[in-house]
Amino acid sequence: MQTFFVQIKCALGRTYEVAGALAESEIASEIYSTAGDFDILAKFYVPDDVDIGHFVGEKVQVIPGILDTRTTITFRAF
Repeated sequence: MQTFFVQIKCALGRTYEVAGALAESEIASEIYSTAGDFDILAKFYVPDDVDIGHFVGEKVQVIPGILDTRTTITFRAF
């Protein structure tokens, strides 16, 4: 399994709508509201054979109300 995080910037006033759509899609294991440059932090697990770039582009960035994303790929837990 691959683990990665995506920071999500939402259109003004659409953070809860985006978080709800993300939760309904059941693709994120955890979804957090954050303060700062991004509005949401989501944690994902995908099988090793899944391309993370395609996953984010095809499953996450297509959610209405998302303006920008930043993906952090993790390598190992301590």
